[in-house]
Amino acid sequence: MGFLGLVFLFVVLGQLLATDAVLVTMLTIVGWLFWAIFVAEFLLRAYIAGFQRQFWKKNWWQVIFLLVPFLRFFRALQALRFWRISRFARFGGVLTAGIRGSRSAGRLLSSRIGVLSAVTAIVILVSSQLLFITGAYDDYVDALYEAARVSIIGTGLTAQTGFSRLLEVVLSIYSVVVFATLAGALGAFFLQGQSVKRRADEGDLPE
Repeated sequence: MGFLGLVFLFVVLGQLLATDAVLVTMLTIVGWLFWAIFVAEFLLRAYIAGFQRQFWKKNWWQVIFLLVPFLRFFRALQALRFWRISRFARFGGVLTAGIRGSRSAGRLLSSRIGVLSAVTAIVILVSSQLLFITGAYDDYVDALYEAARVSIIGTGLTAQTGFSRLLEVVLSIYSVVVFATLAGALGAFFLQGQSVKRRADEGDLPE
């Protein structure tokens, strides 16, 4: 399931960028198959837990994320000017895929630096898709570049929409957290190496 969560993130990205009708249809079918698997896995866990209230209290947010993609059915209401519902469905789908992908990376990887690198890549992909969906950038390549730059080094976004400014603050905070975590991990690594070397040297000393 962890691997499927990561693959699903790229399926959502493909749905966003694909222009060929056949490819869009194939990616849509694959995306719904993935969601069917996720729903079945969630219901299986609920069944094993005996559908107890404690399980639902702990996993209520997953129920919301599993229901968000079904809002895509409202895209047909665009002709009736319910375009905001459609855009919210796309927005929620991308955000949900990103959260599931981050959780999958945490399950598959054991190294802290490896998890941090994978989550950062997912954050960049999700942020770039959200910037593209909201119209902050007309070209996805520009959105991807800007999202990567602000996520890694904390520079500002060139787009000046309300959402881009909010996302800029969030990604700037994330870049600080990433830097602090990476510095702490590297510091702990070197301190551990020095400690091992010191114990080895003390063991070689005559009593």
